[in-house]
Amino acid sequence: MKCTFGILLCVAGVVMGRDSTISSANGGPWGDWGEASFCPRNSYATGFDIKVERPVSDGDDTALNGIRFYCRSGLTGLEVATISSSVQKWGDWTGKYQCRNGRLNAFRLRVESHQGSGDDTAADSLDMRCETGEELTGGGNSWGTWGSWQTCPSGQVICGLQTRVEKEQGKGDDTALNDVTIYCCS
Repeated sequence: MKCTFGILLCVAGVVMGRDSTISSANGGPWGDWGEASFCPRNSYATGFDIKVERPVSDGDDTALNGIRFYCRSGLTGLEVATISSSVQKWGDWTGKYQCRNGRLNAFRLRVESHQGSGDDTAADSLDMRCETGEELTGGGNSWGTWGSWQTCPSGQVICGLQTRVEKEQGKGDDTALNDVTIYCCS
């Protein structure tokens, strides 16, 4: 088990059935980690949606502002919850991307590197993969570069998330969502 947020969270994860975490290698450096959010017991993420601010002319771009997962019961197959961690205010939700069969088990994050004196956006898009191999494209912006695919360990699927989001900067440069940690469960 990979425990990156302290012993207490690791112990809580074992008790609650959260077996491991996967993280992007290219996440942005700004903002604070929100609270982790999990699918209800015996349910798993089978779809997702992202909140994206499209390019603004002569303005401050933020790109990715939020991520949410749609959870289905492993017992009934019914959608039982929609979960998210921290979300910023800009942009619109792009619409649900759903596995045709199976559950989500991998992701990759598109991130723009620090622009120096330019307009930083940090995370720009998210793609996810279903355990069947089906890839779901989130439809975010095209700035930055894709990180490598991060996949749950064998026998585990996605059941939760935690996002790193920068608060509003006022007259400064806003980036909104910078990074995500994904929780995997068996």
